[in-house]
Amino acid sequence: MYGLGDVRFFDRIAPLYDRVMPPADGEALAAGLDHATRPIDRLLDVGGGSGRAAAALTGPEITVVDASLGMLARAREHRDLSGVAGDAGRLPFRDGSVDAATVVDAFHHLSDQAAAIEEAARVLAPGGALVVREFDPTHPLGRALAASEHAIGMESRFRTPADLAADLAEAGFDPRIADRGFAYTVVGVRE
Repeated sequence: MYGLGDVRFFDRIAPLYDRVMPPADGEALAAGLDHATRPIDRLLDVGGGSGRAAAALTGPEITVVDASLGMLARAREHRDLSGVAGDAGRLPFRDGSVDAATVVDAFHHLSDQAAAIEEAARVLAPGGALVVREFDPTHPLGRALAASEHAIGMESRFRTPADLAADLAEAGFDPRIADRGFAYTVVGVRE
């Protein structure tokens, strides 16, 4: 899922992560999920780490999927969330078995972004939504974040909202750029 250096980093900082990271934007996530054309009963939080994004959502059954065992332990122990160790490019779920998926502040860490999109398309039922919350590398704060992550050895690859929406369209999603800024949301509805 993540580059090996990124996984090691998140394993090391897992005990501190929730103390230094702001809460996820639950309103932006809920607005993105509202694009689904089916009821959302089962949601995957891909690259969900400590469950920070899952904690901002209410309603569906949520499973956090992450490659960092340290972060998953935080999700399970401190948030009482269901967690599965896994790779975003090879999700351990059946075809069409979930109603929605989120990738919050993590897409840039995925080593094979195209495979992650294809896997989300595979596991989502028709009408399900993939909500990606990311950072725009063309925004001044996005440029600073990208430079910072590269400076500490992360393998981050940031995408613009338009590029991510185009990738979702290529994978068979109906994409929408839900909001823009330093942090942005792109939603793809599974056709």
